[in-house]
Amino acid sequence: MSSDPVPGQLTVLHLVQPVEGGVARVVTDLVRAQTAAGLRTVVACPSHGRLAEDARAAGAEVLRWRAGRAPGPGLAVEALTAARVIRRIGPDVLHAHSAKAGLAGRLAVRGALPTLFQPHAWSFDAVGGTTAALALRWERFGARWADRVLCVSEAERRAGESAGITAHWAVVRNGVDLDHFRPGGPDPAQDKAAARAALPLPEAFRGDGPLAVCVGRLCQQKGQDVLLRAWPEVLDTVPGARLVLVGDGPDTERLRRTAPPGVLFAGAAADIRPWLRAADLVVLPSRWEGMALAPLEAMACGRPVLVSDVSGARESLPPGQGRLCLVPPEQPTALAKALGGLLTDPRLLDELGRQAQQHARTDLDVRRTTDAVTGLYHELLGRPRPLNQERNSR
Repeated sequence: MSSDPVPGQLTVLHLVQPVEGGVARVVTDLVRAQTAAGLRTVVACPSHGRLAEDARAAGAEVLRWRAGRAPGPGLAVEALTAARVIRRIGPDVLHAHSAKAGLAGRLAVRGALPTLFQPHAWSFDAVGGTTAALALRWERFGARWADRVLCVSEAERRAGESAGITAHWAVVRNGVDLDHFRPGGPDPAQDKAAARAALPLPEAFRGDGPLAVCVGRLCQQKGQDVLLRAWPEVLDTVPGARLVLVGDGPDTERLRRTAPPGVLFAGAAADIRPWLRAADLVVLPSRWEGMALAPLEAMACGRPVLVSDVSGARESLPPGQGRLCLVPPEQPTALAKALGGLLTDPRLLDELGRQAQQHARTDLDVRRTTDAVTGLYHELLGRPRPLNQERNSR
């Protein structure tokens, strides 16, 4: 059930698909901040996944929008139902998140309403062949129906430009809630020991050997298959190393069948902080991203990260860490070498973790992100930005 806005209140409709993972966390953070700032926030999304519940708890009105994750024959109905939601809510701004919502939302509005499209990684990177060509053709065409194409990293914007997309660009880097993601205590060793003691770890994972943790949806994008191919070589270098995969997804069973010894599948976690704090190193070997959230959350918890050199990765790391903490995507041997080098040097890991935490405190505060996005809404509508946002953006 939706409520009417008070006079002068800005109404933003977040049209969202997918409803889990990083996209859902970004939307939830936006809703929480925008509601606190006095905006009327409405989220239209499929009812499965975490987003509907989390967005409602963050202060949004939530409406069900039936939409599949992938493009298909249902697109016409999805665009039609999106148009009905938009007419019902009468938003000042439409903020469409990720490829499917960006496609259906822009088809529904076609420039008649101030529209932000946020790719959260480009759709044509996720597919191949004819599908990729069609996705790219659409993004080139659909950009005319977005007042801003909002990228989460400069690398994501450059990738769009290089692909021939002509748009009114904006870049607002992802951030994390620094009150939520933080070390569990001042001493990293004690923090790790306490986290491991509290987690449901099998006995073989409770020893003193180094622990690598990978947090993310188990799918092609996140590259856990590359990590599993690298892991036997890591064990040759660091025989006592252990690896935990936190998350679930469409590739879960296939990855389980191919996993070498010394790997724990922990499943999805409602709270990933204990896993991040338990880690000596957090690794994410993605094939593509816009700017992944899991490494930012790990750094805010004081843990070093090793990530593949995809969009947003270099921008997310502390200055000077790229040499040690970036690897080429889809190269198991390079990943194994980097993992082995880091896991055999506890003092280096502690120093990288200290630098990561300081970097997060300085540069990765989600309040900057949410203020900047809300400022874009005011810019599109020709309204002055509220004074508190002006102060926070400086």
